[in-house]
Amino acid sequence: MKTLQFRQAIAEAMSEEMRRDENIYLMGEEVAEYNGAYKASKGMLDEFGPERVLDTPISELGFSGIAIGSAMNGNRPIVEFMTFNFSLVGIDQIINNAAKIRQMSGGQFNCPIVFRGPTASAGQLAATHSQAFESWFANCPGLKVVVPSNPNDAKGLLKSAIRDDDPVIFMESEQMYGDKGEVPEGEYTIPLGVAEIKREGTDVTIVSFGKIIKEAYTAADELAKEDINCEIIDLRTVKPLDYDAVLTSVKKTNRLVVLEEAWPFGNVATEITYHIQSKAFDYLDAPIEKINTADTPAPYSPVLLEEWLPNHEDVIKAVKKVLYR
Repeated sequence: MKTLQFRQAIAEAMSEEMRRDENIYLMGEEVAEYNGAYKASKGMLDEFGPERVLDTPISELGFSGIAIGSAMNGNRPIVEFMTFNFSLVGIDQIINNAAKIRQMSGGQFNCPIVFRGPTASAGQLAATHSQAFESWFANCPGLKVVVPSNPNDAKGLLKSAIRDDDPVIFMESEQMYGDKGEVPEGEYTIPLGVAEIKREGTDVTIVSFGKIIKEAYTAADELAKEDINCEIIDLRTVKPLDYDAVLTSVKKTNRLVVLEEAWPFGNVATEITYHIQSKAFDYLDAPIEKINTADTPAPYSPVLLEEWLPNHEDVIKAVKKVLYR
């Protein structure tokens, strides 16, 4: 095993896949000369040259459309958004072309493309740069949505996403790029749609994904001091969602808390809550608790931002609520 930063794991995954397949290329704002806005493509221009690592204008609609057309004609583009907040400029191309072209063409075209970049909040970036879009894209048939939480998963999942024959939304975090973790030395992939139990437990199931799962780990450590054993599931892939992993865990613990960094209406936590209560109602010993951000745009003030975001104290309260403690 070796230790890599999250950004290094992303760069390794892309580089290894580009060495394997000459049809893969990377395009986006500042991915080449500047080595990526967050240095997630460092060194790739030197290795692969300007024909396969392409700087684009600030025109998400334009370069998303170019990449989709390229994917329909045999290439396998990786498109980096400097932030998924900017993907809104290109969302018509993603939803109405990338996601739907296989069906609209009667299977004559597919679209093997990865759209990747940071999502959700990243400190004092205020209302228009702090939004979580996982549930937005997961709502659209034809898209797969991946949200890794550590370097090992990031590399393995990104390699699988690049090899997938359908469009994949791969969502990272500006606040995770410097995170370090162990990554295998050799070739490996992690299949899309498979969650992982990150911590075994018996008293309550906590489901989360992305950087906010760190709050679940902190909460579980604190709760262990009170002899409360939390099982933590990292979804890793939001679409397709590994319902069976959550269902199996809830049948063991009989209680469920879902932690998500998104607005409270119509999100991934809502979907999980509906599914579990419909499939495992008789196993539940308490109503399901879900934890989200406040139902407002993200504030700029650090004091307000701290209140707006979920944290480990919110998780502890929710766990104790479902345990009636």
